[in-house]
Amino acid sequence: MAKLEKGADAPDFELEDQDGNRVRLIDFRGKKLLVYFYPRADTLGCTKQACSIRDSRADLRKAGIAFLGMSPDTPDKQKKFDEKYQLDFPLLTDTDHRVAEAFGA
Repeated sequence: MAKLEKGADAPDFELEDQDGNRVRLIDFRGKKLLVYFYPRADTLGCTKQACSIRDSRADLRKAGIAFLGMSPDTPDKQKKFDEKYQLDFPLLTDTDHRVAEAFGA
């Protein structure tokens, strides 16, 4: 697995989110972006992580930081996770782990 070095350009991606939207890295060009990876939606650790970002979203937005989560879950599972915890931010589907591996996650 490759390791993304500090200061390196993030690997390009285009993935579907929980609402069926295509989300591309290029959409965030010129912005700060927090990308976090999790192994499976609606598990204890992943839920804590997602809710922490949800609870910090006002501060993140105030600092000009966009954010999104990514896991191998299907869009339907991501949607249920989003609705259950009112996450209200993009949860991307990386079913083949291609993007996670490119990031070294």
